[in-house]
Amino acid sequence: MELQDKMRIIQEIVPGKQITLAHVIANPDPVVYRKLGLDPAVDYHRAAIGIVTFSPSETAIIAGDVAIKTSGVELGFVDRFSGTLIITGLVAEVDAAMEALTAYCRDTLGFSVCPLTRT
Repeated sequence: MELQDKMRIIQEIVPGKQITLAHVIANPDPVVYRKLGLDPAVDYHRAAIGIVTFSPSETAIIAGDVAIKTSGVELGFVDRFSGTLIITGLVAEVDAAMEALTAYCRDTLGFSVCPLTRT
């Protein structure tokens, strides 16, 4: 194979300022809590789980702070290395926290924010 026939591909992740996933699971089945290692302190039929992923990943810490200051949610999981945040609480609390943290990231931090989805 000649030198000009070889192709070199370099793949790298370039961190942007973005929320790549923002989703609320309303009234999740109890098995979802167990599989995630979460312990809901509220009635399953009124509970929700919020899941968000960020880049840069450290933003999960800031968003977790915004979420708990906005409503009565609990932090289920915060990972400053992967940029994952999971919050739990009543459906209205999780909705309010998700709206607040996405708005803060968009309006204050200048992030690109994906649509907030819900199941």
